[in-house]
Amino acid sequence: MKPKADMNCIGKTFCAFILLTVAVAMVTMANIRVSKIAGSSVNLTCGDVSRVDLILVIWKIRPSTGNHCTLAYRTDLNKTDRRNCSERMDWKSSPETDSALQIRQVRLTDEGRYSCDTSNSVGTFNRTYTLTVLVPPEVNLTCDRNGTAVCQAAAGKPAAQISWDPNGDPRTELENHTDGTVTVLSIYSPKETSITCLVSHPAWNMSQSKECPSDNGNMFLQYFAISARHLGISFILVFIFLCMLHRGRICYKSKIPETAPTHNVQDSNEQQELEPYASYVQKENTLKPTVYEVTVSEDFPPGLQSVT
Repeated sequence: MKPKADMNCIGKTFCAFILLTVAVAMVTMANIRVSKIAGSSVNLTCGDVSRVDLILVIWKIRPSTGNHCTLAYRTDLNKTDRRNCSERMDWKSSPETDSALQIRQVRLTDEGRYSCDTSNSVGTFNRTYTLTVLVPPEVNLTCDRNGTAVCQAAAGKPAAQISWDPNGDPRTELENHTDGTVTVLSIYSPKETSITCLVSHPAWNMSQSKECPSDNGNMFLQYFAISARHLGISFILVFIFLCMLHRGRICYKSKIPETAPTHNVQDSNEQQELEPYASYVQKENTLKPTVYEVTVSEDFPPGLQSVT
């Protein structure tokens, strides 16, 4: 019985030693989530791992899209290995002194899991990152003639949050794109004279706002413009009517002298033609008695001629 009990104790001790060895040999740290804005750079470290008696460092890159990548370094051989990795992904400085990974100009395709495995005389350590790329949206605010405001946050990742000042009941529309970005449309019909579109996004440290004057504030100007246009049209029509009426009067007055002077001109012409003839007749009439007297006097006796 005693030897059998000793064997059981030895077996339990050995199992406990194996479990402890495995626990020490593989230390896995919690998954770390990292968010970076597209176009920026990011540095990922392997954690606080002692480089004393460092044997191996391996970066395993598993992007959500595209090929997997591996960066490795062996201290005993002082050798690095690189497989299917983009030129934008490399050691931050030198693997002999720093095992951190650097990603330059982060893109949407870089999203995924990044794991660093390090081995030294103490054991093996693992640190895993989940990289998320943020894309700030392009904000545009427009107002139509009906006083409806449309605030657009285009191609953002994740989708932007849009609110209005003053608060209202806008209609929101979403459009998902193939690259994972989202365009958000917020349509709002305010009653105030001015409004503000507030766009919130994780890529910004603070909200952005733009002001847009409400079309209702210009309603008076629109009514005034319409009234002025109708008044102008009415004025033009009245002016044309008065011109036509005035022109009719002028024409009516000018038609009377057109017929009357025609007869007067003829009479005056005839009178001018007859005046020399009339004067000639008068002259002849004045001369005829003289001739007659002379003729008659020739029949008088010579003694009477001197009397005349």
